[in-house]
Amino acid sequence: MSRAYNFSAGPATLPFPVLERAQNELTDYQGTGMSVMEMSHRSAEFMEIIQSAEADLRSLMRIPEDYKVLFLQGGASMQFAMVPLNLLSKSHRADYVNTGSWSKKAIAEAKRYGAINVVASSEDKNFSYIPQLNPGLFTANADYVHITTNNTIYGTCFPEIPDTGNVPLVADMSSNILSQHYDITKFGLIYAGAQKNIGPAGVTIVIIREDLLGKAMEVTPTMLNYQTHTEADSMFNTPPCYSIYIAGLVFKWLIKNGGIDAMERRNREKSGLLYDFLDNSSLFKGTVSKESRSIMNIPFVTGSDELDAKFIKEASARNLKTLKGHRSVGGMRASIYNAMPKEGVEALVEFMKAFESENG
Repeated sequence: MSRAYNFSAGPATLPFPVLERAQNELTDYQGTGMSVMEMSHRSAEFMEIIQSAEADLRSLMRIPEDYKVLFLQGGASMQFAMVPLNLLSKSHRADYVNTGSWSKKAIAEAKRYGAINVVASSEDKNFSYIPQLNPGLFTANADYVHITTNNTIYGTCFPEIPDTGNVPLVADMSSNILSQHYDITKFGLIYAGAQKNIGPAGVTIVIIREDLLGKAMEVTPTMLNYQTHTEADSMFNTPPCYSIYIAGLVFKWLIKNGGIDAMERRNREKSGLLYDFLDNSSLFKGTVSKESRSIMNIPFVTGSDELDAKFIKEASARNLKTLKGHRSVGGMRASIYNAMPKEGVEALVEFMKAFESENG
């Protein structure tokens, strides 16, 4: 069996060494005679797994001691409700930046709980850019400001983190967490679904500054209160044990391969290969303004639905899988997360050159 180059936006490709180790430990985790999927989440073996995963994530992201790390469930979509329920505690106002489908969903959910101000949006150009932000845009007494650092569908990424002053900054980092270095102290809360750069779907990472805890609305369900999970060290109920186990293996793989700084260099090299080709192609065109380009998700089109469909079909036959773009953009999209090797991007570019020669 030959491994495909999987360009899916998520669930996404995982590091092959992680898959191999998980396979080797599937039925017998380190001599326990049990799979991680079978063992008690209260067992000493699983406690070591989750504690090691947290320690490695803290090391990778340089998370300060006054931030809590949580392993939750419900995906980033659950966070669309948890964030306002826990943080709309003073003015009951929050600012959101609308840069795509997921921020729109976050805004719609937050409006159930407070006064939400959309301070900037790129919807006027189908979310093909990140709007300019300056401190004067933000509400002085807002409880928080929310951004989506990387927009999976549209292929945009914040080129720099906005200065929100004393207002806590909340970031949905689902599709670019661990791909580049961020100064955690600039954020009050970060959340990320796992199925892009962390592991399989099922676990959601939340990183929250301690001073933001204990302020949830009275109506907040117990399971949606961050305080519940911090007090129980992410063990209030049965956590997604196997997803946490795989995430922990990914963290160790990242550390072994030089950490986030080394990964960012590789990601910029990989994305540069594809962007350089797109910028000089006579057939393929990128859909994102250059200053807003993501290094994780790269959408592109030929301008012909027929050619797009032909390209996707022929690429799949060459083991270049899941390149169909989201319906909001059309065309193609190459998601090149941390686990996508450079060879995969090189193979894609070589095929694009050949396709252009034959169809341009």
